[in-house]
Amino acid sequence: MPKPVRISLDAMGGDHGPSVVIPGAALALERHPDIRFLMFGNESVVMPLLNAHPRLKEAVELRHTDMAIAMDEKPSQAIRMGRGKSSMWRAVQAVRDGEADAAVSAGNTGALMATAKVCLKTMAHIERPAIAAMWPTMRGESIVLDVGATIGADAGHLVDMAIMGAAMARIVFDLERPTVGLLNVGTEEIKGIEAVKEASRILKEAKLPHLDYRGFVEGDDIGKGTVDVVVTEGFAGNIALKTAEGTAKQIGQYLRSAMSRTLMAKIGYLFAKQAFNALRDKMDPRKVNGGVFLGLEGVVVKSHGGTDDLGFASAIDVAYDMAHFELMNTIRSMLEHDPLDQTV
Repeated sequence: MPKPVRISLDAMGGDHGPSVVIPGAALALERHPDIRFLMFGNESVVMPLLNAHPRLKEAVELRHTDMAIAMDEKPSQAIRMGRGKSSMWRAVQAVRDGEADAAVSAGNTGALMATAKVCLKTMAHIERPAIAAMWPTMRGESIVLDVGATIGADAGHLVDMAIMGAAMARIVFDLERPTVGLLNVGTEEIKGIEAVKEASRILKEAKLPHLDYRGFVEGDDIGKGTVDVVVTEGFAGNIALKTAEGTAKQIGQYLRSAMSRTLMAKIGYLFAKQAFNALRDKMDPRKVNGGVFLGLEGVVVKSHGGTDDLGFASAIDVAYDMAHFELMNTIRSMLEHDPLDQTV
């Protein structure tokens, strides 16, 4: 019998808390019957919902917590007030203590990152963690990082992110040498800020065995899927992510308005309904929900706070893959070839 994958859940996190976490976990269990959940939350709220999912209940160990971190909580307050007590902290702590292989929370991003950094610590030679997100593209999917963990980055941080992103891509896309690009304002070598140009030089000269560095990529290359991994610092990455999400909603609204404007448009929609459904499915953000915190001594996945049960299940899927295919060991193996260790 294969060893079960143990996922700890912050049942109280997100805009909707257990009302999304519980059915989301039930969906994930259908996809991955070998999951076992360690769930942290208010027992009086969580247990009635668990009772409605008897199969899930058998796969869950529920541990009561009185405290939940609010979505508008400052990271410093989350650490000070919730340390050792909140559902978020205890879900991450379970990874640190070896009780879980990965943690998932839909809670406050800043609070979750601060909690994870304090509780798990960063990996050796990694100064700052990053959030890696799956991104739908014309070729399928790519990984983009950092999408908001930290603002600004020097060349060393960008190189580390390239290595960690490629490690994740090897697992997610089953590729021996994922292609990697640095997001820049142009593809010419003379363009961009010094940190980006220096990181590019290091990656080119290093010729790392487990990633294929393709140089600079521009904003439109993200959607094209030009490379498997796009690397940028958190300020630009978060703006790119929010812009893409907003554009997807804008296009959806345009289509709905256009298809209901006239009788002929409504008739045309009926003929093209299958194609529109395929488009909606492709652009559904719930299918790619789940940002992975890379650079920590443990796997933590951040679900979008406002997602539904399908979206939360997708975040659990990501955590399952990262744990099942041993992301941490892959990153450690690839960091052995870190060119920064040879340039200091």
